[in-house]
Amino acid sequence: MGYLNNQVVTIDAILTTKGRELLARNDGSFRITQFGLADDEIDYTLYNPSHPSGSAYYGQAIEGMPLLEAFPDETQVMKYMLTTLPRGTSKMPTISAVPSIVLAQGASQVISPQTLNYLGNNSVFETLGYSFIIADVRTMGTFEGVGVNTSTSLTLNSTQTIGTDLSKTVVGTSLNLRATTVNTLFGSNPTLQTTLTIIGRDSGARVTIPITITKTNI
Repeated sequence: MGYLNNQVVTIDAILTTKGRELLARNDGSFRITQFGLADDEIDYTLYNPSHPSGSAYYGQAIEGMPLLEAFPDETQVMKYMLTTLPRGTSKMPTISAVPSIVLAQGASQVISPQTLNYLGNNSVFETLGYSFIIADVRTMGTFEGVGVNTSTSLTLNSTQTIGTDLSKTVVGTSLNLRATTVNTLFGSNPTLQTTLTIIGRDSGARVTIPITITKTNI
């Protein structure tokens, strides 16, 4: 979603396949219950407290910046979510997870992230869990979020990718991964590469992990 004009309240939104399905039902099932805000396109180094025209113009360059239109690739948009943290917070929350993942074809791994420097704790599991975004779900035979059983999470976790969709998002306190066993995806390459992005649903903390799948001729 994006604001098209910073002088007029006009919003451009792209619905997911599931969103279009619910909207088409016209039975009230299409309801926006949560939303997120981000400032990916803002360059705060343009804030100028030395502006010769005074304090009303310190942020003039920022306010005049063009804003992004909506586009549907969730791996490339809203990387810097706005979040509310307790007053006096001295460190931004970060996600603790493995620095990289290497899986042989058909191999499995469980990812159980924790959030550091959040709500006065050194490390904690977030109440709402984590969003797990795989950039290319074709590389996975299993991509399953577990541990969060709300209706919204269960619906998201059961959504199937279709057509040219490659990325997929699931929600949970942990993630079950199993690498693909499809040899044709590799072509003549010995490995496949993708990324896993983990976002804390309470804190907004975010980390992106590279994933390598090695071909074993299954």
